[in-house]
Order: sequence, then structure tokens, then C-alpha cells
Amino acid sequence: MKRLLVPIALVVLGGCSSEGDELRRFVRDSEKGLPRKIEPLPAVKPFEPFTYEGFDLPDPFKPRKLSAPKEGAGGGLAPDLNRRKEPLEAFPLEQLKMVGTLSQGKDTYALVRADKTLYRVKKGNYMGQNFGLITDVTENDIKLKEIVQDSAGDWAERQSVLPLLEETGKGDKK
Repeated sequence: MKRLLVPIALVVLGGCSSEGDELRRFVRDSEKGLPRKIEPLPAVKPFEPFTYEGFDLPDPFKPRKLSAPKEGAGGGLAPDLNRRKEPLEAFPLEQLKMVGTLSQGKDTYALVRADKTLYRVKKGNYMGQNFGLITDVTENDIKLKEIVQDSAGDWAERQSVLPLLEETGKGDKK
């Protein structure tokens, strides 16, 4: 048996030596295409600190008006603080509900519910806590012009609508 193992081992080793030659040839051939010299890294530029000189410029994140109001222009828009308040001005607009309309002659009135009380309003009345002047009453809504203060403290107008409340059931009680 030992006689048989020695020739088999020689044949196997002989096969391995031919594969080793192929491996050496492959490594030699693959080195031919590689560059021999590696270029050095570029020089690092020294850090130059940036000095911010925009302290005199306006802050872009601070709200401000584009132009200041001119003197003698009447001071711009402002609510009439001396006017007597109407009952619906005690409620925020979100708590008021338009529940219907009435027509009497040429005037159209809206029925507005606040808490459990029903009020009749028309064009020219005030409602809501933002000096809301009623500009129009239709069968479907009440249009208001409110005067509110912006972040700069100036007064601005905005339009609001109080829609007609649609009741869905006969037994609804609120």
C-alpha cells in the first residue's frame, strides 16, 4: 500500500507545480499595466477665516415692513376704539354660528347663535373679537372685514366668512 501512495503523491505534486507556474506568470503579467510612480497629494491650503461684516444689514428673519408710514398720512388703518361695542363682539368668531336669514323690505338679516341666545345682524353691524365689520349678508354666509394687529404692531385688514350652519338631524340640540 505504501508503494502505491508514493507514486500518487508525486503525480499530485507534479500537477500543483504547473499551477504554481501559471500563478507566477499571472502575477508578473498583471504588474505590467500598473503605473510605477504614485503622484504626491496636493498641498493643503491653509484655512483662512471669514469675517462676517453684515451686522449693519437688516436681519432677514425678523419681520418688518417694506416702507415706513409717511408722516401726515393719517397713521394708516386702525380700529375705532371709542365706538360702543355690540353684543356679538364679546365672542370669538369661532363660537358664533349662522343659523338662518330673514328679509324685511330691502334689508337682509342673518340669525346668529352665540351660546344659547339668538341675535339678528345685518350689514354694518360688528361681531367677533377682531373688530369684525359685516360687509355682506347672503343666504349662505356672512362676510366680514376684520382689523387685526400683525407681528410688527401695525393694523391690517383681513376678510372672514361665517358660513350657514347646516343641521343634519331633527333631534339635534346644541
